[in-house]
Amino acid sequence: MNAAAAGGDVQNLHIPSMNTTVKVQESRVHIEASTVAGRLFQRLFRVLFFVHIVLIAILVVFLAVRGLLSAHRHHFHPKKWYPPLLTATACAGIVAFTWQWFTFCNPSRALRAAFWLSPLLTCAVGVLFVLISSAASLSIGIIAVVLALILSLYACWVNPRFDYATKVLSVTSASPPAKNTTLISLSIILSTLYSCFLVSGIGGATAVGTVMDTSFILVILASMSWSMHVMKNTLQVTVARIKYLHFASGADIDSRIALRDTIKYSMGSVIIGLSSCADHHPLVRYGNRWGLVQVGVYNMGFVQASMHTWEMIRRVELDPIIDRDLTGSFCFFCGMAGGATCTLVAGTWTFVVHRSYATEVSIYAFLIGYFMCRIGMAWQQSCVAAYYIAYSESPENPTA
Repeated sequence: MNAAAAGGDVQNLHIPSMNTTVKVQESRVHIEASTVAGRLFQRLFRVLFFVHIVLIAILVVFLAVRGLLSAHRHHFHPKKWYPPLLTATACAGIVAFTWQWFTFCNPSRALRAAFWLSPLLTCAVGVLFVLISSAASLSIGIIAVVLALILSLYACWVNPRFDYATKVLSVTSASPPAKNTTLISLSIILSTLYSCFLVSGIGGATAVGTVMDTSFILVILASMSWSMHVMKNTLQVTVARIKYLHFASGADIDSRIALRDTIKYSMGSVIIGLSSCADHHPLVRYGNRWGLVQVGVYNMGFVQASMHTWEMIRRVELDPIIDRDLTGSFCFFCGMAGGATCTLVAGTWTFVVHRSYATEVSIYAFLIGYFMCRIGMAWQQSCVAAYYIAYSESPENPTA
């Protein structure tokens, strides 16, 4: 495939025959040889992550209990602070489920809805922050309105690529893995419960409100960001492995086996792969979402897998095709729309009952909504990544 194919139809990339499906009963994880330093690095991050989870849990319990015991002394109103944010957290779960279902049922409408709803909802969030009328909220409101304008312009710019993106989404989401819906649903439920748990700690710190408590809140938010990314990457590695085997050989593997193998063999790379660079970033060679496919399939380290997949993509001249793909942007817009929806729910409620809480509650609601929607859309992003990598590894094979 050459660069001229960038404007071609997605069907030029061959999809494995659905009639050659083979049930895989046993796990087939191929453990790639890696450097000792790389293995130690992965183990170090794995230990750090789980230790940090334990420490954050202890901190949250301490803050929540202390906050409830001292709320009356610090003029904190739990009944006006917690319900809006907990409701927004539940709303985030519903929105994440909705995006997942909508994308599976009608990729074309889901794509267009994300690209047009996200700017509108972001603008509405900006108006809400301006109405709150605090110094911080005015600044955030202006930023939100400018961001909404940028998102709108981007949506107009990529509008000609919607048809191609729809074809990619339709082809890759066909024949979803067995128990895939259950896997995603459990992830969303788990992230909802985890977010509620963290909210209790944030509320406890807010009740006392010292400088140290502000630091605790920032630590909890950083932990939430890391944990949510790990959940998302775990799903991406798991589903990418399943879909890669399906595209490459027509084989099916049980989702439970794939998830077990990801947790057992690949968590170090999943945790390291906190973020990946954009396709044109100078560091994309060392960290990209395509690498997560080979993390799951071959148990490579994240950096090693990213380098290998990017070299393959460049070698078969698939990068012009990837440049036309909007899956990453689509998932980002879904996250923005979800975050904005949760902000409007929590922010409007808090604005009515206790305006001084509105800014902080709105920010927390946005972060929770954004991360949970990204988790809900992880399956789609991993399907597309597996599709491209399967082709990159065997472009001459008409059945792959």
